[in-house]
Amino acid sequence: MQTRPLWQRRIEDLWRQRSVLWLSGVRRVGKTTLCRSLPDIEYFDCELPRTRRLMDDPEGFLESLEGRRVVLDEIHRLDNPSELLKIAADHFPTSRILATGSSTLGAASKFRDTLAGRKAELWLTPATSADTQAFHTPDLETRLHRGGLPPFLLAESLAERDFQEWMDAYWAKDILELFRLERRHSFLRFVELLLAASGGIFEATRYARPCEVSRTTISNYLAVLESTFVAHVVRPFSTGKSAEIVSAPKVYGFDTGFVSYYRGWSMLRREDLGQLWEHYVLNELHAHFQHRQIQYWRDKQGHELDFVLTRRGGPPVAIECKWSADEFDPSALTVFRRKYPEGENFLVTQDVPRVTRRRYKGMPVVVTHLAGLIERLG
Repeated sequence: MQTRPLWQRRIEDLWRQRSVLWLSGVRRVGKTTLCRSLPDIEYFDCELPRTRRLMDDPEGFLESLEGRRVVLDEIHRLDNPSELLKIAADHFPTSRILATGSSTLGAASKFRDTLAGRKAELWLTPATSADTQAFHTPDLETRLHRGGLPPFLLAESLAERDFQEWMDAYWAKDILELFRLERRHSFLRFVELLLAASGGIFEATRYARPCEVSRTTISNYLAVLESTFVAHVVRPFSTGKSAEIVSAPKVYGFDTGFVSYYRGWSMLRREDLGQLWEHYVLNELHAHFQHRQIQYWRDKQGHELDFVLTRRGGPPVAIECKWSADEFDPSALTVFRRKYPEGENFLVTQDVPRVTRRRYKGMPVVVTHLAGLIERLG
């Protein structure tokens, strides 16, 4: 069994804060394996009818497990999951409950109680740099090409049909059952096109005709993809200054393997690596910060920064992602810092052995590998 020490530690830390923990993430990201890797666990698969029958009497079920560490996998299969979790939080505080599900929105639609203040939440992302080290992944390019879903990343050989089978299961178990969408062809066509265009500016109208649906339906589809972690909407950073892009979001696919597959990349070229590296950095930021409040910046002259972070009202942090440090052009950063002179600048790349500080046109820039970026951001 592959272990993921980073995530195991996070679960233990969160359990010290709350007795109920909600673990979410896309299909096959490794939620079940992670849960089973925890010590002294009582595991229940809520997809099984006999397991669901055990929970017909939530109080009796929890009483029989008082003081234990309990995993309720795929808890959104229950008719009323919030009732069980609320009883656990309020009346069995010595127990530790870890509930999982593929779709937070699908689960929330069944939650008659929001459980506000009663549960901690953890979003399990595709494999991070720490995970790839723990998995002894052959190299970074393999991670970028195959993606970060452990069964795909660690397979001896990866067949193209695995990606299509994942998509079929996503439609059947996450979309059809939880969202009741119609027009399977239109929805999956949209997902394919979106993944192929991952990292670009999103315009709903360009997808409406090939998917044979309205612009409004496309916007609804995107909301579903975002809520199930299959797409990440990165909105523009702006304080209302003139000549800035203020309303056009960029959309990233959830996994570099699926982006590669839907772009038809059977082998990666050097120019492909830079695009996938940007996705990989975003995944690392998501895993670290556990939110998607990450922005990008662009002006009407075409200057663009990959990511901008703002925290607690502080100055904007600029992050540029380049496969090689030699590829960095400081022009966009220079324009950005004329408008926003305060804040740190990072160039994150895979070909620097240690963190250094350099000056580009007089601007201080921290040139760093991915681990150094996360350490500096705290």
